[in-house]
Amino acid sequence: MKKKRLYPSFILGLLLLLAINVAISCKQRPAHFGAPDSARVKDSVSKMAINMAQDISNKGPVAWLDYFENTPGFFMASQGQLVFTDYQSAQKFILNTLDKEISKISLRWNNLRVDPLASDLALIGADFHEDLSNISGKIISIDGYFTGMASLSNNRWKLRNLHWSIKEPINPVVK
Repeated sequence: MKKKRLYPSFILGLLLLLAINVAISCKQRPAHFGAPDSARVKDSVSKMAINMAQDISNKGPVAWLDYFENTPGFFMASQGQLVFTDYQSAQKFILNTLDKEISKISLRWNNLRVDPLASDLALIGADFHEDLSNISGKIISIDGYFTGMASLSNNRWKLRNLHWSIKEPINPVVK
């Protein structure tokens, strides 16, 4: 007597489950995200970045809190290390330390790039230059590259997560 092989029916069952999963996930995707939507997201996120630089330059470090998303998913990294695990840790550091040590920030973006992912989500990246004035008047200049994810909530774009990469100063070689 021949043994029945279960492999073909097992594989067929897996393929059927996969097809059902794909069909369900396709129905859950948002409506078509076209070129006009992409342009609108790009424009509004670019405006957020411009406003962010102006607000931080005018109001100081505390203005950052207006642009960080107060959700459990928020985080910030710098130089490859996690700096803030959530909004509350960012808020605590900005209010209790940064705002007391830095009196003024001048922030400028260059080569701003916005990659719209959906009507409420975009990736953002830019070269940046910051002049940080500490309370004794010393100015610290920093250049680098910023990346982040912007999320639209309550008709306002905020940063869900971000990463700062600082450029090391270039030292001339003395011969």
